[in-house]
Amino acid sequence: MSVKSTSNLADLLFPGTLEQQDFAEGILSIPPEQRKLHTETYDFTVDTIVERLEEEAIFIPEFQRRYVWNESQASRLMESLIIQCPIPVIYLNQEPDERLSVIDGNQRLTSIRRFIRNEFALKGLTAYPELEGNRYYQLDPRFQRHIRNRTLRCIVILKDTHPQVKFDVFERLNTGAVKLTPQELRHGLYYGDLINLATKTANDTKFANILDIKDDKRMKAEELILRFWALSENYVSYRKPLASFINSYAESLRKISPDHTIHLANSFISTLNSVQKLFGSFAFKIFDENGVIDSKFNSALFDAEMLAVKQLTVDGKLKNLTQKEAQQGLVELIKSDEAFRKSISIATSDENQVKVRVNAMKALLGG
Repeated sequence: MSVKSTSNLADLLFPGTLEQQDFAEGILSIPPEQRKLHTETYDFTVDTIVERLEEEAIFIPEFQRRYVWNESQASRLMESLIIQCPIPVIYLNQEPDERLSVIDGNQRLTSIRRFIRNEFALKGLTAYPELEGNRYYQLDPRFQRHIRNRTLRCIVILKDTHPQVKFDVFERLNTGAVKLTPQELRHGLYYGDLINLATKTANDTKFANILDIKDDKRMKAEELILRFWALSENYVSYRKPLASFINSYAESLRKISPDHTIHLANSFISTLNSVQKLFGSFAFKIFDENGVIDSKFNSALFDAEMLAVKQLTVDGKLKNLTQKEAQQGLVELIKSDEAFRKSISIATSDENQVKVRVNAMKALLGG
């Protein structure tokens, strides 16, 4: 097997390596003096943390709200507080409105709040089995005060930290049983008007169904919509890595005007409708040399079709092709154009590769 072949196989088997490289390139794309992480450290008592959670001065963002601990795990945490066992550091992010969102520590903080609210009884204890079966209100007041007076070390990432540095830190801390996707991280870090619009547009168009995603918990449809908006509005200024490009776009549009909101929604919906009209069931799919579907969805091909149709529509140069003509042209393009085929399969986020695939698709569809 050639070096090139083994590299392609490694890309398939070890996708995380490419993701890490993408994040690293994102950090290197900002000035050196802005790469520093700005933090402050606090020792909050359990009492203070629970109070701030109730007030939502500390809050768990939507993307972090999957609570997976069972009652035994939560009980062991409470027992650790009782015996004064060190608890891992909680990481918080300072939001523009000064509130603190939880980056890492959801399971611990949610467990503590649930116990203080009497939502479960202690079970599976090893140091103090005598406390088995007790809810918070059933504990001796001295145990209650002891728990509430315990301190948790919290590191707050300050809001003047560069957004891409924050994104990199989120990824480094993303070590849970189910790793968060870049879009889930983005949903927490850049939450605002644009993220809400992407969610609404995905729901309104049922885009996940078009992508044949039955349950889009990982927000793939939303990410692709953001990807289209970022590239279509800033195509000439695109620079890799793609994840950082989307991040910058999402950060810049946390607040958007009603007119811009309508423009973005209409832009995606009308372009998607045009692509579907042209290619039908062939849209966003890769075919082998015999015209048989080789991949049900390809993100790079999504770029090519959506951006080409968008640009040609704006310029008034979109051909009036029949669906059969468009489908045959797509199959032939993938089959015969080696440069295009590479642009949707190898180093797809490179600036040149993006231009190659969009220009090839424009040549196919343009008048």
